[in-house]
Amino acid sequence: MNTQLSRRLFLAGATVAAGASALPRTVFAQAAAPAAPAGPFALPQLGYAFNALEPHIDAMTMEIHSQRHHGAFITNLNNFAKDHGVLAKGSIPKLLAEWQQLPEAIRVGAKNSLGGHANHTMFWQIMTPGGAKAPEGDLKAAIDRDLGGFDKLKADFNGAGGRVFGSGWVFVTVAKDGKLAIVAKPNQDTPLMDGQMVLFGNDVWEHAYYLKYQNRRADYLANWWNVANWSKIGERYAAAKAGKLEV
Repeated sequence: MNTQLSRRLFLAGATVAAGASALPRTVFAQAAAPAAPAGPFALPQLGYAFNALEPHIDAMTMEIHSQRHHGAFITNLNNFAKDHGVLAKGSIPKLLAEWQQLPEAIRVGAKNSLGGHANHTMFWQIMTPGGAKAPEGDLKAAIDRDLGGFDKLKADFNGAGGRVFGSGWVFVTVAKDGKLAIVAKPNQDTPLMDGQMVLFGNDVWEHAYYLKYQNRRADYLANWWNVANWSKIGERYAAAKAGKLEV
């Protein structure tokens, strides 16, 4: 590519980027999800505006992350389901636990998209504007018993998330007896693939934080606790002990 053409492309890209940065944040808060092919899978509603988690997670990241990235998993799954009805017949935890039995033609793609759908559906649920108090009751007791208390949970969870090489997630899992553990997974893998239940987790793919934090994953992990919804996480803990927690 010659130097003059490279300069024109650079200037054009800079103009587009400048225009995008000048858009009001309410645009992102009101953006609609792109249309997905009809099928058994649907993009869940956030329950809050894209800019509601600021300043900890910015509006543009939330719009792109929830609508485009999660939306792509929905599109993939509905396309797979057109020719492979097995995807519409089982629960997401069951499909993930038995993903190696899926038709070979879609096995890896369906596993990745099912994991992405499950992980993100959980993720949107366990965040809220301004956060929602601290762990209490049975959940607090479990954190104290199994994870050394709330401060140690945060330190160990952030450490595990920071050590994920490349893209992945960090989770707190919950057993049927209520015991908690911290586990990290690469890519869109999930403890559901191991037959475990997920209490909560944080996304450490760069698309979850890069627009605001660039390469400062540690800052993102530290700030994320400000939007954790402990009321919802407590509900998930009770559902897990009752054997009713899905994703």
